[in-house]
Order: sequence, then structure tokens, then C-alpha cells
Amino acid sequence: MTAQIANISFDALDSYSQMKWWDQVLHDFDLEEGADEPGDPECALAAADGTLVLFQQVPETKTVKNRIHLCLVAADGNRDSEAERVRALGATVVDDRRTPDGRGWVVFADPEGNEFCIVRSRTEIEADHAVR
Repeated sequence: MTAQIANISFDALDSYSQMKWWDQVLHDFDLEEGADEPGDPECALAAADGTLVLFQQVPETKTVKNRIHLCLVAADGNRDSEAERVRALGATVVDDRRTPDGRGWVVFADPEGNEFCIVRSRTEIEADHAVR
């Protein structure tokens, strides 16, 4: 027997606003129009395979570093263009770990402070190895 991920959950002060923001970030997850409304205590984005990103309303704000976070790659483009795209959506840079040789990642926080990273895609890594 094995386990499968049913959902990835985020605590949120405003589950609907968080869901709408992450809907702009995630390429492989879809917002089911009309399924969630402002004020709903739980809102979700769904992947084609049924996996959910769930936003659950809680009364407290985030106070410490996440113990788990998402690492995202660009569906189109590269790490740096994706980093600029999410920054334009309102993400805040927490730590820029990119190195002069092109490696590394950028740590961001979403509007409620949850950390996530933008990393290089497999294609970018393979292209880097081909050059060496």
C-alpha cells in the first residue's frame, strides 16, 4: 500500500482571496467558477488529476517560517521570468538564492506570508549541463 496526496492545505485569514491569488500563480490548477465565494471558510483549486490546493480560514496570522513549502517551476519560460511574474502579482522576495553561475532559487512570500520558491526547471538544468 502507498499514500497519495489528496490536497495541499494553506491556512489563511481570507481563504477566498488566497485562492484567487494562487489561481494566478499556478498553471496546472483551475478555479472552478462559482464553487467558492468570498467569506467561504474553505476554498480550493483543482488539478486535472483531482489533487487540490485547499485554503482553510483560520483566525490567526502566520507567525513563523513554514515547515513545508511549494517549490515551483515555470510552465513557460524560465526561473527568472517566472520570478518576475510572481513578483508582479504581489509576491514578496524573502531571500534571493540565485548564484552568479545561474544556479539557485528565489524564496517568496504570498500575500499572507506563506513561503514558496521558484526554482530552475529540468530543461534549464539540462541546458546548463550541456554547456559544461
